[in-house]
Amino acid sequence: MPRSVKVAVTGAAGQIGYALLPRLASGSVFGPEVQVSLSLLEVTPALAALEGVVMELDDCAFPLLKSIEITDDPNKAFDGVNWGLLVGSKPRSKGMERGDLIRENGPIFVGQGNALANAASDVQVLVVGNPANTNCLIAMQNAKAGGVPSNRFHAMTRLDQNRAQAQLAKKAGVPVAQVTNMVIWGNHSATQYPDAENAKINGRDVPDVIGHISWLQDDFIKVVQQRGAEVISARGLSSAASAANAALDHVVSMESITAEGDFFSSGVISDGSYGIEEGLIFSFPIRSYGNGDWEIVQGLDLSAFAKEKISATEIELQEERSVIADLLK
Repeated sequence: MPRSVKVAVTGAAGQIGYALLPRLASGSVFGPEVQVSLSLLEVTPALAALEGVVMELDDCAFPLLKSIEITDDPNKAFDGVNWGLLVGSKPRSKGMERGDLIRENGPIFVGQGNALANAASDVQVLVVGNPANTNCLIAMQNAKAGGVPSNRFHAMTRLDQNRAQAQLAKKAGVPVAQVTNMVIWGNHSATQYPDAENAKINGRDVPDVIGHISWLQDDFIKVVQQRGAEVISARGLSSAASAANAALDHVVSMESITAEGDFFSSGVISDGSYGIEEGLIFSFPIRSYGNGDWEIVQGLDLSAFAKEKISATEIELQEERSVIADLLK
């Protein structure tokens, strides 16, 4: 029998879902020998739009697309799934404070965390919906009662990594594939720290290649931190294609064994590495074993500048956790 994988996508009728579903169904993520079943979750008013998305998936005639189910019930959506891509969340509206957004979205991830008890025993979860780190913490804590291990949860910072790699490649005038070992530390927010000090360009340290330290410590960081807002300003909508691409990049990385000496960024539960408080969902450099297991890469050198930036993003995550403390019980 050919291998098959069942993937749940929440907010599946939204822009990110619309961008990622065809690639999931085509075989470009799990490979040409793996059949894919899709379990698509939406709020009730969006089910009609989701039916239209399903029509388009049918019309693509993907040979590897085994089945599609749609529902507004998280318990049904996560039944037997091997991957959960938690995309759906309320967007931040004009004038809304970040704390308000956290409180608005928190209950969504309480329910989804509880429903993940219905998932397969090997389930892996990627939280995309913002604020991703804290939503991931909520889902993780509420999934514990259902027996889902905490190391199965990731908050997406791959988009930030991709943005940072693209900026370094442009500055150095090289193909983006030459930029490796790009770490995003901390929160998927404007406090994140994109670490150029430990990144490589064609195997050489980025500061040695670019040589413009003031740019690396100022403009580069600001561009990566504020890229999402810049996209919204330019197109009037938040990042969709790039977010979908980053989510699928994360899945591919987790389904693969990370090459020796390489790593990628993901928000995972802290075990105290690099002095970060245990239990926070914090973006670290990680290495995948290709079977759902991963480890935080140890031993990276952090300058006083880097430590200051990392401390700031840790404090923000602690403050976010305090806002939704009642949802973690």
